[in-house]
Amino acid sequence: MSIRFKIEPQRKISLNLAELWKNRELFYYFTWRDLKVKYKQTVLGLLWTILQPLIMTLLFTLFLGDIISVNSKIGIPYPVFALSGMLLWNIFSSGVNNAANSMVSNANIIKKIYFPRLIIPFSAILVSLVDFLFALIIFIFLLFIYRVSISPLIILYIPLAAIIVCITTSGFGMLLAAMNVKYRDVRYIIPFFVQGLMFISPVIYPISITNNSFAQTILKLNPLSGAFELFRGGFTGYEVNFMNVLISFGGSVLLFILGVLYFKKTENFFADLA
Repeated sequence: MSIRFKIEPQRKISLNLAELWKNRELFYYFTWRDLKVKYKQTVLGLLWTILQPLIMTLLFTLFLGDIISVNSKIGIPYPVFALSGMLLWNIFSSGVNNAANSMVSNANIIKKIYFPRLIIPFSAILVSLVDFLFALIIFIFLLFIYRVSISPLIILYIPLAAIIVCITTSGFGMLLAAMNVKYRDVRYIIPFFVQGLMFISPVIYPISITNNSFAQTILKLNPLSGAFELFRGGFTGYEVNFMNVLISFGGSVLLFILGVLYFKKTENFFADLA
């Protein structure tokens, strides 16, 4: 009796995001579980989602507000400018941190059953988006306090800005989540990476604040920059550079594809390494 071996070429790695939709109930479960764990046994609960950016906005306004307002024409009150940046930034910072550690923290589940591994980091990022939506309600009250005129385009600009940030967050999150499984030093690098990226993102200052061509190039190539401009474009008096928005969107999509492909390339080893 002869034994035959069938040799087939390795299957191509593809995005195959449709599997997330097929397993959407599991996706919702992980998101809801992460939300409950995050605010379990806290007195203020979801209020922390607005307290953190409010406190940071207050500090930036006290120490940097006058300097930035004088040296750049932002067109809106600085507290509104800074808080709008902090709300978007919190999606990225908390989303990247949560996604990067999600595979390691769910190691027991990964070892026991099979399901699309992308669900875990994506659900961690979705938690950050839920926080943003809640904080956005409070942000609207600030607009009324400062009597900021709102353009009808804000209905379009804010969702698009949030989408760009979520795509960018997912790209970085997938890369770091996969790397963190194999290289545990990554989790110590993430805080420095996130803090450093904040300083080269127009979170608390506009891109126009500097005339240095190199700094301008870095800011414009940042996939988050266009999202901040787009978000603030919904306020009357703030001009949006749509070329920066297009560059950001293109960069975020490219980063997303690279992140997901790298994640799927390494996911076969997660059960052994987690």
